[in-house]
Amino acid sequence: MRWVRRHVLTAYAVLALAYLFLPIAVVVAFSFNNPKGRFNFTWSGFTWKNWENPFAFPGIGPALRVSIELALLSSLIATVLGTLIALALVRYRFRGSATTNMLIFIPMTTPEVVMGASLLTLFVNWRIAQGFGTILIAHILFNISYVVVTVRARLVGFDRHLEEAAMDLGANEWVTFLRVTLPLIMPGILAAGLLAFALSIDDFVITYFNAGATTTFPLFVWGAARVATPPQINVIGTAIFVVAVTGMLANILFQNYRARKGAVLA
Repeated sequence: MRWVRRHVLTAYAVLALAYLFLPIAVVVAFSFNNPKGRFNFTWSGFTWKNWENPFAFPGIGPALRVSIELALLSSLIATVLGTLIALALVRYRFRGSATTNMLIFIPMTTPEVVMGASLLTLFVNWRIAQGFGTILIAHILFNISYVVVTVRARLVGFDRHLEEAAMDLGANEWVTFLRVTLPLIMPGILAAGLLAFALSIDDFVITYFNAGATTTFPLFVWGAARVATPPQINVIGTAIFVVAVTGMLANILFQNYRARKGAVLA
């Protein structure tokens, strides 16, 4: 019983992680499948040809390009705006700051189908044609909340004495922000940007309501699933997963490097 109590948490964690990563493992495995028909549902044999021709299925390349462009633009704009909002909420007290703080969480808690339908109604009433621009606005809207929450968590533990020391040594507010504040909160900003990119590139519900004739990769997968599920979809999904994990690991290594460098300098 002593051994069981000592290892029960480890066993539970392993089972939970296995449950979470099992669908991802299936996606990766079936990217090497050689299906006999149009649907990649049953294992038929191992092959490399899917990875050699990831854009062989018509339409998958342009859809992926649109998704990447949307994710890059929306995550960049949302990260800049969200970082500024987080700085304002943490550093300053102004009229309506509590209300603003509460409103930040509303897009995170609102069901996607409600937000997508509401944005569609807004664009229709303003006679804005649905397409790339409306998707970009929608993605920026829901990404800002996640950026604010992520960057704010980094700012809450920020030591303001470092900024005061820099200003005592002659640095003005702008130089202090660029040389002290920004480098120290950069890991949080990078994490927020990666999260915004991941949320944008795989969003379906909000994008579906506001896409018009524009087709993103999730919309392409949904449309293709009615007539075929080519293994190239699994290839692209695996590649996106690898890129996301690589970016996350790079951010963690960057934070650990800065922490070790700071400890040596101290």
